[in-house]
Amino acid sequence: MGSIADNLARVRERMAGAAARAGRNPDEITLVAVSKMKPVAMIREAYEAGQRTFGENYAQELRDKAQELEGLAIEWHFIGSLQRNKAKYITPVVAMMESIDSKELADALNARAERRIACLIEVNVGGEDTKSGVEPKDAPDLARHILSLPNLDLKGAMAIPPFVSEAEESRPYFIKLKQICEDLRQKLGSPLPCISMGMSHDFEVAIEEGATIVRVGTAVFGERM
Repeated sequence: MGSIADNLARVRERMAGAAARAGRNPDEITLVAVSKMKPVAMIREAYEAGQRTFGENYAQELRDKAQELEGLAIEWHFIGSLQRNKAKYITPVVAMMESIDSKELADALNARAERRIACLIEVNVGGEDTKSGVEPKDAPDLARHILSLPNLDLKGAMAIPPFVSEAEESRPYFIKLKQICEDLRQKLGSPLPCISMGMSHDFEVAIEEGATIVRVGTAVFGERM
């Protein structure tokens, strides 16, 4: 791995290539640099290289990093599983909550928020018992509930497909999430413009299938120690 700036440049180049193959504008796609378990110094380095959106998986870690980096114009995304009693840690700082998977969690976030927070429904597209996320058939009901909450602004859906050895094997899951989003738009009459899917090993395939947000950690920051 090179420097973080070099890594970011390579990731953005690959994103642009995937967008071109799909006939898309790369400016429509947001790169979330997944900084969980990474030191603040590395986030600063990425910020200095032009990265502005970062993703965290743990509530207290997000809270602490946001406090330490308060002077920077960072957009924080929460992308992990969240216990309802920890909603208080993220609502003051998070720009987007990507992983709502229950009405109870939505209610907890809505109760704690003092402003409207963008959010996504997490969908378990692989039907894995070990993964969080709502079942696809239950996504419309959860979406309707979120749309009724004044402090949550539903923007779309997110998924973490089953781990595969080849990026191409993720494609069916990305197609499935895109279809789920299209169905939600039709049923709810809401634009829901965001589809968050794709990580370091498969984000190019995700972009080819319509991702508007990709969550990339290893390809930016290197392997976790």
